[in-house]
Amino acid sequence: QVQLMESGGGLVQAGGSLRLSCEASGTIFSIGAMGWYRQSPGKQRALVADIIPGGSTSYADSVEGRFTISRANGRNMVYLQMSSLKPEDTAVYYCYADLIRAASNSRNWGRGTQVTVTS
Repeated sequence: QVQLMESGGGLVQAGGSLRLSCEASGTIFSIGAMGWYRQSPGKQRALVADIIPGGSTSYADSVEGRFTISRANGRNMVYLQMSSLKPEDTAVYYCYADLIRAASNSRNWGRGTQVTVTS
């Protein structure tokens, strides 16, 4: 059983910063890509950023230049540094990890952490 736990969400004013963390725990053989999605009321869950083991990253256009994703492979953790936050960044943020096993791979999700940006 593998669990992902997010932390670091909260309430912040526009222009402020937050750092989200996510730790994968349990029986883990190997992790491929890790990343963050977000979902706001009435909208579909959308990719924010992801990072592969080699360190290559990708970002949604809406957060490029403001958010930075990083990972600590030895600790099975992924981070999202969010700066210059805007009210439209308000959402529940979910982390994921692609678990690699001998028999099959799977994508595991955290339960989400709320980020609220006030104007």
